[in-house]
This record gives sequence, C-alpha cells and structure tokens, in this order.
Amino acid sequence: TNRALMVAALADGLSTLVHPSLCGDTKLLISALHEFGVETKWKKNSIEVKGINGNIKVPSKKLFVGNAGTVMRFLTTFAGLANGETVLDGDEHMRCRPINDLLEALRGTGIKCASNNGFPPVKILGGNFSGGRIGLNASISSQFASSILLSAPYAKQDVYLHINGQISSLPYVDMSLHVMRTFGADVNTIDPFNYHVNHSQRYIGQKFNIEGDATAASYFLAAAAITQGQIVLHNLSPDSLQGDLRFINILNDMGCDIIKHEATIVARGGKLTGIEIDMNELPDCVPTLAIVAAFADGPTTINNVSQLRYKESDRLRSLTTELTKIGVKVELHKDGMTIHPQRLHEAVIETYNDHRIAMSFAVAGLCIDGLAIDNPACVEKSFPNFWGEFANLEKSA
Repeated sequence: TNRALMVAALADGLSTLVHPSLCGDTKLLISALHEFGVETKWKKNSIEVKGINGNIKVPSKKLFVGNAGTVMRFLTTFAGLANGETVLDGDEHMRCRPINDLLEALRGTGIKCASNNGFPPVKILGGNFSGGRIGLNASISSQFASSILLSAPYAKQDVYLHINGQISSLPYVDMSLHVMRTFGADVNTIDPFNYHVNHSQRYIGQKFNIEGDATAASYFLAAAAITQGQIVLHNLSPDSLQGDLRFINILNDMGCDIIKHEATIVARGGKLTGIEIDMNELPDCVPTLAIVAAFADGPTTINNVSQLRYKESDRLRSLTTELTKIGVKVELHKDGMTIHPQRLHEAVIETYNDHRIAMSFAVAGLCIDGLAIDNPACVEKSFPNFWGEFANLEKSA
C-alpha cells in the first residue's frame, strides 16, 4: 500500500487504490503526503489519490513518522524533489534506526541532507535531485533502494542505481519495481545490483488492486503448522511477487502440506522438523519461523539476517529473550540464531512495541496455556484488526 501511495502521489491524474491496508503506517504516510500537497479521499474499500505530477509542496512543519520505516525511508528521497527544507522525525525507536547510507547516496545526486550522526531526525534540502549514477549501500535495508527508485522518474536526468555489495531483502525491491511499472515508469533491471530509470517516462494515475499481505498471512500459516490444523488464505495468489510468500515453501519443508489455487492457499499442519535456512530475503518472517521452530523436532538455524537488529526492535535479541522466557534454548549468533525446542511453559511476553513480536508469540499462545502478550495494541502498526482475525481463527479451530 505504501509503495502504491508514493507512486500515486507523484503521478499525473487520479488513482484509486483498491483494498488498501488501513494500518498505522499507512495513516502516517497519508498524513505526511498531505503536507506535501497530495490530496486523498478514503472510500469504502479504496483510497483515491489526486496525483501532483511531481510538483511537490514544501511542508510547513516537521513531519512525524512514528516508527514507520517505509515512511521515513521513502519520504527521504521524495522530499528531495521539493524545492525547500523538509524535516522528518520519528519516535525513540526510529531515532535508533540508521539512515546514513541512504543520505550518502542522495548527497551524490545534489540533495543536501543532515541527520543526527546517521540517525533521524533528518533534514533534506531538496529541489536538486539531479539523478545520474548513484552508488548505494543497501545491506541494512532494501527500503533505501526502493526509496531512490520510487522517486527516480522525477529526477533531472536518468537514474542509474548501483547497489554496492549485498542487498537486504531483495524481493521488496521487486515489489517496488512492479508498482512503478504498473503506473507507467520505464525501469530496466540490468541485474539485481543495477537499475536504470528513464526520467522522461513518469507515472500516470490509474486503478491499482492491492493484494493481501503475505507477511501478515504468515501468522495464520504458522497457526495451522503448530496446531496441526488447517487454514485457507484468500486474496493471495501463489504467483505473488511478495518475497514473504516463500514462507509457505519453508513450512512445506518442515512438514506441512501446502495446496495452491489461483487466488487461495491452503495450509495443513503436520509433524514439524527443524531446518537450517538463509532468511535474508524474507527477514520479516523470522519471528514467525522462530515460533514454528519452537514446536519442531530438532534444532532450527536461521542465518544471514543481521538486518533484524535495525527493525522496530533488535529482533534477534528480542526473540532470543522472549523465546527463552517460554523455555526454548536459543543460541544467538552475529547474523542469526539457532533454536532448540524444549518443554514450553507460560510467560508474559514483552513486545518491545514491535508488532511482529506480538503477532508471532500470539501464535505460540494457541498451544501454551497462560501465555500473555504485553502491549497487544502495537499490532496497529501493520495489522490493526489482527486480534479480531485471530479470535475468528480460534473459533474455527
């Protein structure tokens, strides 16, 4: 939804985003876009966005983005198109999430940026997004790459983006490219590290259907896995570009039965076995996988996810602490963890105001009597109706 909002805001003409997310991060982005001069209207199952054709107004006040990573990162380049100074700030957690690599890349394009030693708040003096050849370190977050790409059609010349070294969570860049192309951008993927965006081919407003969130779906897939039950997911195609849909393949490897239809996915739990896996391309599913691993036979090792230390919480440490509380033995590595299932017991789970910690441990509560989740409202960030959906799951179990 946030990718589509960014592109629709820049587009020429009216766009209708169908079945958008109504989460806190979406609301924060819409509020910020209003300050840049973008008009939106909520309807029953859609959002109408009146595009500004790249003519961005300078906000009259500092913009607060909470702990919304996509909002902070996407708007940083977007603000570089406004002819004046924009200040982006967030909560205490956002102020601990690094953004210097994105700022360094933007400085090379003519945009003046300042930060608090590489962390928000961020000041952007825009109006001179020259484009050209841009080198970027995206090892901490693929959102840095998406930020530049989403605004690239409005640079003063073609953008040639080169990713230096490893890129974290590559499928999310593919999602950004898909939205860009759907709205008419001319983007050439030379290889996973090099992209060419034509600055003369800009976005055209249109109707855009937003499919279900594969990351949100992972909690219900995990519920089927650990209870040996069944779940049917609608509005989610097995052919989706969302990288987190690969979670169904992981569950299949661990012992679940997955049946794919054109627009639905059926998951049936089975006898679970631990695995070793590189989760770099779907790090947001690591908390969900960690819970499933706690109910498997044998250890599970999760590798190559150092970027989890820079999410809404340090998720490697948060998961280790909370899994240990319920009786799991966890080995914490520099870029991952090994989970050794043990006899599980009740505990009060600290969420660290991290929506994915809350939702993943809620799944564990299906099989652990007395498990309690502190600060359950933090799910508002990405999935405000999670607890309602979760109650429906229990009723149908």
